[in-house]
Amino acid sequence: MGPPDYQPSPTSDGARNINARDGEIHPGEIAVGVVIGRASEYFDFFVYAIASVLVFPSLFFPFDDRLDAVLYSFVIFSFAFIARPFGTVLFMWLQRRYSREGKLTAALFLLGISTVGIAFLPSYADAGNTGIVLLALFRIGQGVAQGGSWDGLPSLLALNAPHNKRGWYAMLGQLGAPVGFIIAAGIFAYMIANLSGLDFLAWGWRFPFFVAFAINVVALFARLRLVSTPEYARLLDERELEPVGLSELSHTQGRNIIIGALAALASYALFHLVTVFPLSWVQLYSNRALDDFLVLQMWGAALAIVGTVASGLIADRFGRRTTLGTLAALIAVFSGFVPTLMQGGETGQNIFILVGFALLGLSYGQAAGAVTANFAPRHRYTGAALTSDLSWLVGAAFAPLVALGLSANFGLGYVSLYLLSGAVGSLAALSLNRALEIRD
Repeated sequence: MGPPDYQPSPTSDGARNINARDGEIHPGEIAVGVVIGRASEYFDFFVYAIASVLVFPSLFFPFDDRLDAVLYSFVIFSFAFIARPFGTVLFMWLQRRYSREGKLTAALFLLGISTVGIAFLPSYADAGNTGIVLLALFRIGQGVAQGGSWDGLPSLLALNAPHNKRGWYAMLGQLGAPVGFIIAAGIFAYMIANLSGLDFLAWGWRFPFFVAFAINVVALFARLRLVSTPEYARLLDERELEPVGLSELSHTQGRNIIIGALAALASYALFHLVTVFPLSWVQLYSNRALDDFLVLQMWGAALAIVGTVASGLIADRFGRRTTLGTLAALIAVFSGFVPTLMQGGETGQNIFILVGFALLGLSYGQAAGAVTANFAPRHRYTGAALTSDLSWLVGAAFAPLVALGLSANFGLGYVSLYLLSGAVGSLAALSLNRALEIRD
């Protein structure tokens, strides 16, 4: 913690003045950094996710049938979520040994190499299994880097938000998910509609990865510039938002990590069941034009934006725990309609996508609150990062793989059971924890 009479150096005025007024940082200004970071992360996330359905099965697994090729692609898709907790632990160690700025710079470097490396990958026809191995390594690199890109700003925002507006500020970073999806889906829809199939697979699919690389570089530098200003460094120190050792965290906060990871499980399970899974199912089992279906999903994501914003108002009115529990129950009800809607032609699929995205926005909008709610300030920085990693790993990492595998081999009814299990997990975690509101 800095001394009480700490004063920023005059040389930092240019960077500081856009972030603070008279040395004081307001929650809205912290929210800017959160939104920048999350939007860039989700854009990168969805570029890879969509390519896992539309590109990688044909490019890297042409030796197998279409279904198995997509399943292989989804296996590699999950690698980033498996690697992410390891990246968090590794980069927390780097921050303790060096600095917050050094950690973010290393994460920037690794994420840039991994993302742009995917754009240059040779196909299986050109490089054989080497292309598959490189895809897997770059995907792991993305996961490690995403774990390392944790800057503490979401926790800082949660701690500094007004007590009666914590639901509102919690949802701001979550807006990055539907915004990132709309941009990524829009780029792919445009490329599919305006390129031949051969051109798209030869070079067109690479363009979104170059865009993702550029956006991530700009966003990470913006966040690095933000957290390295004296005001932010001081505020992070005052709130004790510094990494702690994994051993200490697991011994003192193990229960909070587990409950936090499971509290929003319904939302994380639904996340890929309305984005990645239906795109793969339609590609394999429907005659719908993929660019039109991506546009439909973009409309769904627009509804998710409305739902995310509404979740902030609802949570501030009724409480985060009540909001998450109610949405988990609604997702449980929605899970029962998965077979009917997905097999109900275009009308049924349209309803599934639009209603599913609306529920996703309402529930995911408060998932960040579940992640950061239970930790004392000393453990919040590392605890929030690892809890988020585990939420993605348990709830979303294998969702496309499991959902497509179950539906292809046993029917869509098993996808309903999968989603229902996520809702039950959330309700169980919420019943064990009646204190999700942030403790100052």
